[in-house]
Amino acid sequence: MSDVYIAGVGMTRFNKYPEKSIKQLTAEALEAVLKDVSVNKDQIEAAWFSNSGWGMSQDQHCIRSQVALTPQRIQGIPMMNVENACAGGSSAIHGAWMSIKAGLYDVVLAVGAEKVYFPEDRKKMFEGFISGTDVEVTKAIIEMMKEEAKKKAEELKKAGKLKDDGKQKDRSAFMDIYAMGARMHMEKYGSTQRQLAVIAAKNHFHGSLNPYAQYQMDMTVEEVLQDRLVSYPLTRAMCAPIGDGAAAAILCSSGFLKKIKNARPVRIRASVLASGRIRGSDEPPIGARLSKRAYEMSGLEPDDINVAEVHDATAFGELIQCEELGFCPEGEGGVFAESGATKLGGKLPINPSGGLECRGHPIGASGIAQITEMVMQLRGEADKRQVDGARIALTENGGGFIGTEEAAMTIHILEKV
Repeated sequence: MSDVYIAGVGMTRFNKYPEKSIKQLTAEALEAVLKDVSVNKDQIEAAWFSNSGWGMSQDQHCIRSQVALTPQRIQGIPMMNVENACAGGSSAIHGAWMSIKAGLYDVVLAVGAEKVYFPEDRKKMFEGFISGTDVEVTKAIIEMMKEEAKKKAEELKKAGKLKDDGKQKDRSAFMDIYAMGARMHMEKYGSTQRQLAVIAAKNHFHGSLNPYAQYQMDMTVEEVLQDRLVSYPLTRAMCAPIGDGAAAAILCSSGFLKKIKNARPVRIRASVLASGRIRGSDEPPIGARLSKRAYEMSGLEPDDINVAEVHDATAFGELIQCEELGFCPEGEGGVFAESGATKLGGKLPINPSGGLECRGHPIGASGIAQITEMVMQLRGEADKRQVDGARIALTENGGGFIGTEEAAMTIHILEKV
């Protein structure tokens, strides 16, 4: 079986683009990836297209890849429409990787594009996120989680430990789910809101160095803590923003790689995908289970990773994934962040792009944006946010919720060639 390489990457800046369509965003990402590698459109043998919300927002169901790519003269080839909640983009990469690994194709395209920002219909914008959960169950418990968060905020306010009024604002259901997980972690391990603020402040610093990031302003720990409360303990600066964007990657076999002029490839050492399950409290979570498979496939260990992008839809997402991926002991994700290990210049920089919290989170594009950042890092092309000596990179991209864990997750381990 051939090794599989990422030959080219490209993305738009993630931001709010009310005037742009999915087709336009796809075209921009495609133009960027074709500038990055000397591959012609007519050489692309198959395509995987990731999108989650086009159907809900604009009634474009069923044939999204064909609708998005045909205007770009990519047509007639096999196309796969990928919908896997927030893990859709990385699932598209996984599908593309499998096709080359199986020997079916030599050069394939993975694209993710999403529009999440609809200022004229904020209710639709936020309710769409619920579809990444078991809707029947979620609607029954979401009010309970809101009341629990509100009660906790009121307790802290009375104790003089919280200045926010605790009122509920518009947000996705996932913020309440993450907040509940954060509160449980705080009660079990003693992690703190300040540790979450340290993670968010670090990501705002990283995002300030990234021209592709939606948020490009540095923030201090105190500024993060003083920002508007979303759902205790999460403030707005600890949460991924609403935004739009697209990202693309071209993958190829070792044989095709020899045909590319001035190639700057990155090898995929591991690509794994799993779905969540209803598990007991004594069973390992999906991140721990899946990372074990990724490390076994790559022949590497957590200590071998030089840089990583993890799914930080909130700062707590980064904290818990540092534990599940084996970067630090269970219960010490907050301590790990406070040590400075995850900041540029630290032992293991996490989310040098700014992560979902600052780079942004257009759902179907996020996983490919993670890959794009890691390819740039391994090539030494990340400019002011470059991680010195990076040779091995990891991405973790989770999507939706089933029970108490992500409904889908992918992990990729990449190697500098």
